[in-house]
Amino acid sequence: MNSESEKTFVKFEKIDKSYDGEVLVVKNLNLDIAKGEFVTMLGPSGSGKTTTLMMLAGFETPTNGEIYLDGMPISKIPPYEREIGMVFQNYALFPHMTVQENLAFPLEVRKLSKEDTKTKVQKALDMVELGDFGTRFPAQLSGGQQQRVALARALVFEPRLVLMDEPLGALDKNLREQMQYEIKHIHDRIGITVVYVTHDQSEALTMSNRIAVFNDGVVQQLSTPDILYEKPENSFVAQFIGENNRMTGTIKSMESDYCSVELENGAGVVKALKVNVGGVGDKTQLSVRPERVSLGSDGNGENVFTGKVEELIYLGDHIRVRLDVCGNNEFIVKVPNEGSFNYNEGDSIKLNWNPNDIRALDPVN
Repeated sequence: MNSESEKTFVKFEKIDKSYDGEVLVVKNLNLDIAKGEFVTMLGPSGSGKTTTLMMLAGFETPTNGEIYLDGMPISKIPPYEREIGMVFQNYALFPHMTVQENLAFPLEVRKLSKEDTKTKVQKALDMVELGDFGTRFPAQLSGGQQQRVALARALVFEPRLVLMDEPLGALDKNLREQMQYEIKHIHDRIGITVVYVTHDQSEALTMSNRIAVFNDGVVQQLSTPDILYEKPENSFVAQFIGENNRMTGTIKSMESDYCSVELENGAGVVKALKVNVGGVGDKTQLSVRPERVSLGSDGNGENVFTGKVEELIYLGDHIRVRLDVCGNNEFIVKVPNEGSFNYNEGDSIKLNWNPNDIRALDPVN
């Protein structure tokens, strides 16, 4: 991103939202989004992500705090004056209008000339590769084509900002993945600022410059996809983004960046990165990704355990191995399929992981 685009374009400042005056569904939200950025709000149902998007759109009003767009407070500005494009999960196309008429509608509302309208509609249709579909009605299009029309309609009036609320939720898996790349490529091409809401973590990882992980009305972590996956700051983020093996234990000692954790059930001692922990004697959660565990070797002699193979699942490019390790029979290891895997269910097998790949997170009450 160039220096011009790095200035804050959308700013949530100390935002609270309550519907009943008692329970806060969004709590003290402070979030800055740069011009041209693609930011995804990711979280489970009820985490506050859609409410946050609706406040930015103008369909909900913050209980406390202020939202700024390009430096201007917008909480008292009605939705239609914010110059924001919206894409919804259900497309929200007018069924009695052709594709061209659907796209022309936001331009006619803005009193553009017929000539300008025609030019902009064609440009937007070409952008989503539907240039020849203008005379069709929504019912004559596939789900993916309808979603592209909805995207084109959100872009046709050249808004300052585009908001997308679970826009791919109604599509089947293959089409959803294809549309993820298409939306990403359109964003890369035109450089518009996008705020996207989803509960699908692979969708968020694929498309976003940064991801805000919501839980219980609070942003748990705001980072780039690689940092969120590789360096989660708490166990919720570790669990919600990608797959994760969890273990619980008691901190026995701490030195510089590491701590030694005695696992429950006397299953052994693990050396881990101390990320977000209490003190010696406190309990902590440990998190290690399945692809960071090595099978059949002692590694450098640290964090070496023995597990029993419970289940093998062949997934083409890798083999998913479920083991019973340290009293946890849901311990997963992903082994790249290089043609040399020769273990069977019931086998005992050594496994290890680097202390830098296991993170001690969250003091456990």
